[in-house]
Amino acid sequence: MDIQEIRTIAEDHGLITDANDKIELIHEIQREEGNFDCFAKATNQYCDQGNCTWREDCFTTSSQPLDS
Repeated sequence: MDIQEIRTIAEDHGLITDANDKIELIHEIQREEGNFDCFAKATNQYCDQGNCTWREDCFTTSSQPLDS
């Protein structure tokens, strides 16, 4: 999902989207929805949240090396 789609979802939840990066913004959406803010934290491609909107993107993002 691209950042503009994520911003639209965040705005639909009444969240401010100005200075957030993708991961921070998704974490805010997850918390607003009453979920764990676990995006990009999947270890070894494992996640028990099967119905998560962000699941596939999470696996992709969590497998990338962190920026230094």
